[in-house]
Amino acid sequence: MSYKKSWAEPYKIKMVELIKMTTRKDRLKAIKVAGYNTFLLRSEDVYIDLLTDSGTNAMSDIQWGAFMTGDEAYAGSKSFFKMEAAIQKYYGYKYIIPTHQGRGAENILSKVLIKNGDIIPGNMYFTTTRLHQELAGGIFKDVIIEEAHDPLNEHPFKGNVDIQKLHQLVQEYGSAKIPYISVATNVNMAGGQPISMANLRELYAYTRQHGIRIIHDMTRVAENAYFIQKRETGYAHKSIAEIVKEICSYTDGATMSAKKDALVNIGGFLATNEWDVYEEARNLVVVYEGLHTYGGLAGRDMEAIAIGIQESLDDNHQHARVGQVEYLGHKMMEYGIPIVKPIGGHGIFVDAKSFLPHLTQDQYPAQALAAEIYLDSGVRAMERGVVSAGRNENGDNYYPNLELVRLTIPRRVYTQAHMDVVAESVASVFQKRKTIKGLKMVYEPKYLRFFQARFEKL
Repeated sequence: MSYKKSWAEPYKIKMVELIKMTTRKDRLKAIKVAGYNTFLLRSEDVYIDLLTDSGTNAMSDIQWGAFMTGDEAYAGSKSFFKMEAAIQKYYGYKYIIPTHQGRGAENILSKVLIKNGDIIPGNMYFTTTRLHQELAGGIFKDVIIEEAHDPLNEHPFKGNVDIQKLHQLVQEYGSAKIPYISVATNVNMAGGQPISMANLRELYAYTRQHGIRIIHDMTRVAENAYFIQKRETGYAHKSIAEIVKEICSYTDGATMSAKKDALVNIGGFLATNEWDVYEEARNLVVVYEGLHTYGGLAGRDMEAIAIGIQESLDDNHQHARVGQVEYLGHKMMEYGIPIVKPIGGHGIFVDAKSFLPHLTQDQYPAQALAAEIYLDSGVRAMERGVVSAGRNENGDNYYPNLELVRLTIPRRVYTQAHMDVVAESVASVFQKRKTIKGLKMVYEPKYLRFFQARFEKL
């Protein structure tokens, strides 16, 4: 008889944080006070927090030890030079500007590169990225392959760019109106779906012909490398570190939220291979973030990022990290819960349209479902659908094909037993799905409404 070998975490637990257990009555009160928006819940009222994997990771003992060695000098911190050296070594970019987190880098990049009326193609929008592009006067255009918009399509690389879609934009607007194409590795809004090396290589060749930069949204690049290693011909015997370095070599610069792959609680950077872009960005970071050798970060944060980058590229770490996500996904599929396929790298994305077919998108089914999951068990998920998509320049809602609830797994935080509880909770809600009512929005902020919007039950 043969046995399938289980994955296991490549670490042991050294310290624990106690969490509060709540009753359904407690949770009903909490979700009403939060306006049925899981972002507005107090964390102390949450049992298993799967809102995001951003800044919610557990750092290693080596990272915590590095905290004590952080150089808190205002200028020329040695901790900055350690972080810079790690980025140059493992990612290959020449010039590095630290920022307080990824959106700080997006803001500066947009101000440097985008002029009013410019077109910014990308392999599916991300909320903060698109907003910074629009605030700078740019217009985002989606050039991801069509398979990415179908939750049931099992294309292994649903993050791929459709080169023909990009070519049509170049034909229509001209390459001079396209300062860069924004390429995310492991596309968040598509369900944590990777881009293939072959597609990236083809895209790089195309952009060289037309004089267009590739700017890499690399916040989950190591997870993308894991999928290339597992799914793409010719990469099975290459390490995560080697694959990541090759991915970056096909791009001209990057924005990074180190709060994901790099295993820290705060921090990010802007990277570029162009001196002129670096020089202008280095001036702007002083205006918006801090001096160019700290960019809004403490020295201890830069120390932890330098180590976290290296730890993120360990093959055993990525195998366990994505393995935990896959474990949860398979458990949910066993219960018949409709999720985005194939299973992504950083979380499970429940298809709210299929889960709640009796609700229209104007009744915010993903928002309603996230609230119901919290009410059932204290598990906090988040909406990734019409609320997150926001409004266009005319004030009309975007209606994305994907109406999803994201259950995002922090790195090195939860156990397999926690994943069992999550799957069982979503299954419990699935059994009573026909009784779930939609929501109406009663407060909408001007920007990024999903963070602060409030709702009432219909």
